[in-house]
Amino acid sequence: MTGARTRSLAAALAAALALAGCGLSPVYSGGARGVAAQLGTITVAPIPDRSGYLVRNALQARLGKPGASAAYRLEIELDDQIEGFGIRGDDSITRERRTLRARYRLVSADGARTFLDATARADAGIDVVRSSNLAVVAAENSQLERLADEIARQIAARIAVLMKTSPDFAQPAPRP
Repeated sequence: MTGARTRSLAAALAAALALAGCGLSPVYSGGARGVAAQLGTITVAPIPDRSGYLVRNALQARLGKPGASAAYRLEIELDDQIEGFGIRGDDSITRERRTLRARYRLVSADGARTFLDATARADAGIDVVRSSNLAVVAAENSQLERLADEIARQIAARIAVLMKTSPDFAQPAPRP
């Protein structure tokens, strides 16, 4: 082994040992009884419009589809905006920004208790070409798919951290 590679491996090992003692633990640890299993008990309420369809599908892919007895319901309100900026000499738009905002609430299945009320936001720029309106529409749709996936990622991550750290979502004790 070369000296540089040995030093690199030693530095990586030292960093791993330092992190092990800092109290950090993987969010998805615990296997079948950990956070991943708890995420599978969340049903995502229907969300209107195409953006809602995309966000809901992305969330279901990340959370898993709950069985017959969902313990929690995720309610989401979306705001999808396209704003033009960058003006040519003929007053046509050269660039658009698409912004997708989500206000979401994690509530008990019966709606009696709210565990989380938060927002997520993602945006993307779109070049507007003069030659084809179809190209602009395709770019807007492509960006919407990316934004929906980013919103779903943010929501799922926030819920996973909440479930890992909050006493409201106590992890069952491991079996001996």
